[in-house]
Amino acid sequence: MDVFILFAVFIGGLIVGLPVAITLGLSSLAYILVAGIPPVVMPQKMYAGMDVFVLLSIPGFILAGNLMNRGGITHRIIRFAQALVGWIKGGLGLTNISASMLFGGITGTAVADAASIGGVMIPGMKKAGYPGDFSAAVTAASSTVGPIIPPSVPMIIVGALSGISVGQMFLAGAVPGILMGVCMMVTAYIIAVRKNFPHQPWQGAGEVARSFGGAVWALAMTFLIVYGLLSGLSTPTETAIVASVYAFVVGAFIYRELPIREVPKIVVDSAVSAAGILVLVGFANVFGWILVSERIPQAIADGVLAITDNKFLVILLINILLLFVGMFMETIAALIILFVPLLSLAQAVGIEPLHFATFAVLNLMIGLTTPPVGVCLFVCAGIARLPLAPVVVAILPFLFTNILVLLAVSYFPPLATWLPSVLAP
Repeated sequence: MDVFILFAVFIGGLIVGLPVAITLGLSSLAYILVAGIPPVVMPQKMYAGMDVFVLLSIPGFILAGNLMNRGGITHRIIRFAQALVGWIKGGLGLTNISASMLFGGITGTAVADAASIGGVMIPGMKKAGYPGDFSAAVTAASSTVGPIIPPSVPMIIVGALSGISVGQMFLAGAVPGILMGVCMMVTAYIIAVRKNFPHQPWQGAGEVARSFGGAVWALAMTFLIVYGLLSGLSTPTETAIVASVYAFVVGAFIYRELPIREVPKIVVDSAVSAAGILVLVGFANVFGWILVSERIPQAIADGVLAITDNKFLVILLINILLLFVGMFMETIAALIILFVPLLSLAQAVGIEPLHFATFAVLNLMIGLTTPPVGVCLFVCAGIARLPLAPVVVAILPFLFTNILVLLAVSYFPPLATWLPSVLAP
């Protein structure tokens, strides 16, 4: 009965459209009250979930991304990407995807990518003759690369949950992220050829060199982050602080597009965004504690293993579950609730934790572009000033491509584990 109340309130909150964090909190509180557990347990478990040192890196990376975005990074990266691929058929679509690959390696969040790149590219693509639904779809699809290529907020969360090195997690996402981006570029090119989309004239090697010179300071941040972690010179939290200082110096004194007077507002906005994530982490930790105490994870694992203990079938079942959950639940909440029990199931059939963590995050990133709760879909449809339905139809080829990449990463572990094994200490 107690568990029924938990899930009834949780599902009801989602149906009426409450934020996931509030839904998790209300359902957990309802369970605690009905079960007769002292309410003081709730803040204790919330604090225990947030009191993890590596989570302190999240505000730092969010601040670094916001500083770089306000400091002139977006149009420099788009210019560089357009110089590289804009001359190909459907070049602005390819520019959109390649810019997301470069930009995502700085912000680490898909929504920031969709809003920043989309705010520039979607109007520009429409003006150049691209359909609005395609422009919004390619932006939403490519934004999911951001949290795969390092740095990545979901990867930090996974590191905190599992004890896997955040540096290893960052490296594990690099190859799948690049593979996803390249495959989406191929998809966009095929669509462009079939529908005869326009392309830009080749601007010459000189423009490639000039645009690279303008973007190099921004692109160097990813190297700074990964090197700091892999060299052992800094922890993820210290690396995030260094990245924030670097972003401030580049934006204010090298690009000279970051007004000093705006820095306090950027800090406050970043703090609000980080606080929202940490509150979600806290409520999700309470919810997860309740699930563990009721042995729900064990029941899930036993149920799946009762059906099959075949490694390949278990991977397929996990992917189907996560794809379904990603359609309705925010990524970080889904990770905190489901990652640990599914990791136990994965390890029971011989799946390496780093490999599982990589395809689990990749899976939930795809959920950001699937209705009905695909946040990136809503952001890009809003920028394009279109209803959701045509954007959903236009994104289907990219969803198909991304799912193929997901299956490749799921069933060929070296795509996730090779780079960490070579570079990680």
